[in-house]
Amino acid sequence: MALSFRQSEILEIARGEGRVFVEDLAQRFDVALQTIRRDLTDLANAGLLDRVHGGAVPRTGVSNFGYEERRGMNEAAKAAIGRACAAAIPNNCSIIMNLGTTTEAVARELLFHRNITVVTNNMNVANTLLANPGCDIMVAGGALRRSDGGLVGDLTSEFFGEFKVDYAIMGVSAIDPDGDLMDFDLAEVRVSRAILKQARQAFLVCDHSKLGRSAPALLGPLSQMAVWFTDRPPPPPLARSCDDWGTEVRIAGV
Repeated sequence: MALSFRQSEILEIARGEGRVFVEDLAQRFDVALQTIRRDLTDLANAGLLDRVHGGAVPRTGVSNFGYEERRGMNEAAKAAIGRACAAAIPNNCSIIMNLGTTTEAVARELLFHRNITVVTNNMNVANTLLANPGCDIMVAGGALRRSDGGLVGDLTSEFFGEFKVDYAIMGVSAIDPDGDLMDFDLAEVRVSRAILKQARQAFLVCDHSKLGRSAPALLGPLSQMAVWFTDRPPPPPLARSCDDWGTEVRIAGV
């Protein structure tokens, strides 16, 4: 399919931000809503986007974006989520942090916390927190993925079983409309499940682009999370479910 200039721009925005909205695009390009809907339909028919309510998301299939591409997506939102989550973490506590570029944003905001212990299977988190002399760092064993600095496997899961921490800070790849937390790598999901068992409270750090994405591996329900830090209010049905579950939704200012 030969893309028009506008369609090419829409595709780049979707890949950079993780999601596009019909009304936002119509205003940006100064065209009618129906024109944007046709563009999104054409891009979906070409296998480049998936239509979701109110807009579209990049086509993901059964594999995630590359690590560097994910790192560049929604940087401002991730930074704001990182600040909000870190502000909820006190000094003098223990934390487990799993894989993900948003958990890495949280790590950058923990550099001035005092007397904390961080247990992680994320080498990028560990390397970031080396700059904090008030942080003891415990790194899991396991198979190291060169693609993103993550450690996964049975050794990793067993390692986390040795701890009981105050907080788990969790990133995910996708959230189903019913609140199921999804990811692309079953080995990574098994590690994340082990992490959740070892934390007194779990915090989800996840921006709006993960809503409406699809991923094949089920981590568990959003109801397991005490707080969900995100950058935009979730759809009303999911917001009501969070209220029913007792999962607090905190919107980070970008």
